[in-house]
Amino acid sequence: MNPIKVMVNGLPGNMSTQAAEHIVEDSGLELIPYALTGPEIEATETKIGPEVVRLIKPEERQQMIESIKGAEGMVICVDYTHPSAVNDNASFYCENGLPFVMGTTGGDRTNLVETVAKSDIAAVIAPNMGKQIVAFQAMMEYAAETFPDVFKGYGLEVKESHQQGKADTSGTAKAMIGYFNRLGIPFAKDQIRMERDPEVQRSEWGVPQEYLSGHGWHTYSLLSEDNTVFFQFTHNVNGRDIYAKGTVDAIHYLAQKIDQAAKGRVFTMIDVLKGT
Repeated sequence: MNPIKVMVNGLPGNMSTQAAEHIVEDSGLELIPYALTGPEIEATETKIGPEVVRLIKPEERQQMIESIKGAEGMVICVDYTHPSAVNDNASFYCENGLPFVMGTTGGDRTNLVETVAKSDIAAVIAPNMGKQIVAFQAMMEYAAETFPDVFKGYGLEVKESHQQGKADTSGTAKAMIGYFNRLGIPFAKDQIRMERDPEVQRSEWGVPQEYLSGHGWHTYSLLSEDNTVFFQFTHNVNGRDIYAKGTVDAIHYLAQKIDQAAKGRVFTMIDVLKGT
C-alpha cells in the first residue's frame, strides 16, 4: 500500500515543524519536499530530520502544485500557517483538489466551512488538535446540551497563556466560552484574559522557562453569585507534541474518509476521536 503523501504548510514555524517531524516518523505517511510559507520568510528551504523541504512563496504556489498533482497516491495538506492566511489557503486547497487538515486558528471560520462544503474535497478543521483537550471539550458540550443554565448566576473568569508568537486568542478558549454561555453564564470572547508576555508567564503564571516558547495554559474559574461556591477547570500543555500526534491521527482519519469518497465534508477532531 502506497504511503499517504503529506504537504505541511507553514514551515519553518514551530508547530508545522513538530507536525512534520511526526509525519516523517510514521511509516504510513510520506512528507512531500515542498511547503507553502509566508512572504516574510527569507529562507528557501528547511530540514525535517534527514529531509530537505523547499519553501514556496505565495507567488510560486500554483506552479509547485501543478508539479505534484500528478503524483501517485493520495496527497493531503496540513496547514499550520497564520490566521491571516486561513481563508485564502483553504480556497487554494479546494480549487486544486487538495484535502486538508487545518490546525491554524483564526480567519473567517464560517467562510472556511462554506468553502469546503461547496468543493469536491473533504477536510478536518479543528482549533485544537490535542485529542485529550478535545475530549474535555466534548464533555463540556455534553454538559451544555444536557444541563442548560445549570451555572446561571455564576461569574466566569477565563485566562489563557500561549507563546509570544501566537497572534490570536486561543480557538479552544473561544469554543469553551460557547459552552459556558449555554450553561447559563453570559461572557463575551473579548473578556478572555490573553497573556503573551514571557516574563509575566514565567513569574506570575509559573510556566517553566523551557516551555515559554511553546505552551498552552487555560484556566476557567466559576464563582457563585453569593461567593460561597467555586469551580475551576484547568488544562496546561507544555510543548507541542500533543497537537502533532493529533494531527497525524487526523491525517489518517481524513485518508479513510477520502477512500470512502467523502466530498464537501468538514470533519472535526470529535469525529477523529470517534473514528466514525
